[in-house]
Amino acid sequence: MTSVDETIKSTLDDRELVYEHPAPGRFFVTLPGTKKLRTNCWLSAGKHALTLEAFVCRNPDEAHERVYRFLLHRNAKLYGVHYTIDDRGDIYLVGKVPPTAATPDELDKLLGQVLDAADNDFNTIVELGFATSIRREYAWRVNRGESLANLKPFEHILPPDTKNQNE
Repeated sequence: MTSVDETIKSTLDDRELVYEHPAPGRFFVTLPGTKKLRTNCWLSAGKHALTLEAFVCRNPDEAHERVYRFLLHRNAKLYGVHYTIDDRGDIYLVGKVPPTAATPDELDKLLGQVLDAADNDFNTIVELGFATSIRREYAWRVNRGESLANLKPFEHILPPDTKNQNE
């Protein structure tokens, strides 16, 4: 095991994070959240860089310009990572640091930033990019008498006549 592998493994163990180590230099970490219940993050140690890649949200259904504007503004405030999209339009947080920067403190900062950004930005991204789907889901749940608990953060975007039904 390389020293970077050892550093990553001991850092993840010390922080009691759930992870898989499928190959040398590859770690699949699950970061627990509150708004976004979990954020899956790959750590890939290569010869020239340690790369982090975390899935945040699938391609928004609508309001792409508003979503991307939000992400670009957030990029200016993030430490060591930034938002990007893949070929399908899915949203990720990515970052690269030299292997020499892969210290326990730096890994803690980077993973903390991934968790903070993904968890705290998730509802805003969903609200901007999936408002129509949220309204449709809310109406469907009200009609069927289903729980509305996980839609509470989005009540402010619902039509006034549908709010507070079936609580």
